[in-house]
Amino acid sequence: MNIRKSAACFLSFLMLGPSLQALEPNTTSRVSGQVVELTEGREQAVAGANVYWAHTTTGVSTDAQGRFELPWPSDQADLVVSFVGYRSDTLHLTKASQQLKIELQADSQLDEVTVAARQAGTHLSRLNPVTTMEITSAELCKAACCSLAESFETNASVDVSYTDAATGAKQIQLLGLSGTYVQMLTENMPTSRGLAAAYGLDFVPGPWMESIQVSKGAASVTNGYESLTGQINVQYKTPATSDALFLNGFVSSSGRLESNANTGFKVGQKWNSAVLLHASTDARENDHNHDGFLDEPLTRRYIFMNRWETRPTPQLFTQFGLKVLDEERTGGQSAYSRNRAAGDQDAFGITIDTRNLEAFFKTGYTFPGDPESSVAIVANFSHHNQASQYGRVAYDATQNYLSTNLILASRFGDSDQHKYTTGLSFLYDDLDEELHGDLSRIQAPDGNRTEQVAGAYFQYTYSIPERLTLLAGLRGDYHNQYGSFVTPRLHLRFSPNEHWVLRASAGAGYRTPNALAENNPYLASSRHLYIQPDLEMEKGWNYGINLSRYLHLGLRELTLNAEYYHTRFDNQLVTDLDQSAREVHFYNLDGRSYSNVFQAEASMEVLRGLDVVAAWRINDVKVTTNNQLQRKALQGRYRGLFNLSYATPLPRWQIDFTTQFNGPGRIPSTAENPVDLQRPENFEAFQVFNAQITRYLRRWDFYLGVENIGNYTQANPIIAAESPFSEHFDASLIWGPLMGRKVYFGFRFSIDRPKQ
Repeated sequence: MNIRKSAACFLSFLMLGPSLQALEPNTTSRVSGQVVELTEGREQAVAGANVYWAHTTTGVSTDAQGRFELPWPSDQADLVVSFVGYRSDTLHLTKASQQLKIELQADSQLDEVTVAARQAGTHLSRLNPVTTMEITSAELCKAACCSLAESFETNASVDVSYTDAATGAKQIQLLGLSGTYVQMLTENMPTSRGLAAAYGLDFVPGPWMESIQVSKGAASVTNGYESLTGQINVQYKTPATSDALFLNGFVSSSGRLESNANTGFKVGQKWNSAVLLHASTDARENDHNHDGFLDEPLTRRYIFMNRWETRPTPQLFTQFGLKVLDEERTGGQSAYSRNRAAGDQDAFGITIDTRNLEAFFKTGYTFPGDPESSVAIVANFSHHNQASQYGRVAYDATQNYLSTNLILASRFGDSDQHKYTTGLSFLYDDLDEELHGDLSRIQAPDGNRTEQVAGAYFQYTYSIPERLTLLAGLRGDYHNQYGSFVTPRLHLRFSPNEHWVLRASAGAGYRTPNALAENNPYLASSRHLYIQPDLEMEKGWNYGINLSRYLHLGLRELTLNAEYYHTRFDNQLVTDLDQSAREVHFYNLDGRSYSNVFQAEASMEVLRGLDVVAAWRINDVKVTTNNQLQRKALQGRYRGLFNLSYATPLPRWQIDFTTQFNGPGRIPSTAENPVDLQRPENFEAFQVFNAQITRYLRRWDFYLGVENIGNYTQANPIIAAESPFSEHFDASLIWGPLMGRKVYFGFRFSIDRPKQ
């Protein structure tokens, strides 16, 4: 759209990069390695082992390959490695080391007892004061993880569902609220904001991801003010740890074909680079309910990423990279052709063409002699262009986004108990929107806007090693449209002993409403669309408490987790489907809106190689729509999950089975429609079953799976599908699966990097 603005933003980003002097606190001298166990004479990685510096709260959990990396704290230090069922090991190090190999020994006082444990692919961080679930690559391989949208099928906390029955757009829900209140991050850099929210979950290929961190409640103030219900941070495969060659192929009975390739390599002595490639297509026209509309859009998607990193000195670390995406999406009636003008054919069609360019630069410097003090800067830029057609309405939009963050981390005096992080941030976001065609049913103000937000923050951390951590943050921001506002956040972690961890949090969050950009899939219905002019900034408060209990049952550990989160809005962009079956209204909250979510979860390796996860969540989410406080529409009142994962003693076979329990919910009234076009006022509870079996070879993995084994789908999801240009046509009332049983097959091939 406005190419001049886009070019100016990107040019300013490129000019900023070379002048940066820092990022990533404590990213100079590092200690890294792998934790293993010896089983039947063979080394096996230990995932989820705790690795931390003695007498501090600085630590990590090992990934699916048993690898870890920590900043080097001083001239000498004690590194502690622990895992349930094994003897803890302490290493006294006098210098940083890059390739430690630590072999844990079984902790058994009885003769002829063999101890072995397999950490689940998802685990709760024990040291982080923020409630954070770590989803490792091992967990992502339990299901058909083709994109970020499909990464949470075995996770009890995050829901992913379709926003409508025609466009294929998906939305995340966390703590009972939509994904717009979840801050999406890529390696702690904000992404998927505004225009990218509707379809952006499909833009992150699953095989590219190394891990996902899901943080609940108010987040750290260092990443901005927008997180209200939590953060989802994606960690891509890095240049230093990527395989020399990784290939992935996938095919499903629905007609989806996908391939991924990535490689990591050294350039000279101090540079590492990685290239990641993705190509996929949904080429089969599926219409299993015979309503004339495709169950899923046809897609063609290509994504390319190149990233670099270097450590020219022990104190300086730099990363930068580029990602390019090109996607075509075609939905609507099967008779529609994207090669003909929409006005020249009787069929209802949807075309969405997306071009996206992302770039990032970050660098960090740790002060010599004081590894707790560092200065860093992060900058990321995104240019997102969407050209779309919904029936007789065209929606074209371009968004340019630039975010920079200067970070200083240090401590008060020589005490490791008192640390702080402070910094300055700047956000630039320019959105241009245009509507064309038949606009008789649309009343929307000019959606073009340019945001400029300057902010400053300070965060203080007080810790008593392994017992107490207090994290208090405050940030102030000035918005060119909404003026000044303050964001306070507080986190507390208390662990009286190794068996109990209690966390509590409270904080505020703000968000700029993007009514049309984030909700343009509603254009794929005949509902009249009304957007209130001069929408105010959204503001809410989140309060949460989390209690974890670790029980040793023999030589195994049972993890119990219970949590409660309350979110309330002072102001909210309300999406109202209740005023009329033929209208959707977007306006500022006039009344109450809140969410109460309680979740309980248990996980354990009950037998050698057999992991069990069981979870149950209750959603009490209400919002004032049509002048009445009522339960949020199209959301289940509860959700449960039961997951079984069995791996043979030698890592040759793995079987995964997941059951998702979805509770009943409310459907907006359709009583004003003709009788044959009305829908019930509620939907019933339903279950979805998924299974996968994986065969592991030396370099190859082969997997075969079935999604939605019971073939459950929402009946007649589109109202008046036979008359898509009539006033009753509506594809927005979606609460259940749209695709039935799907069988898929895939493979993974990898060649390790040569050891240095």
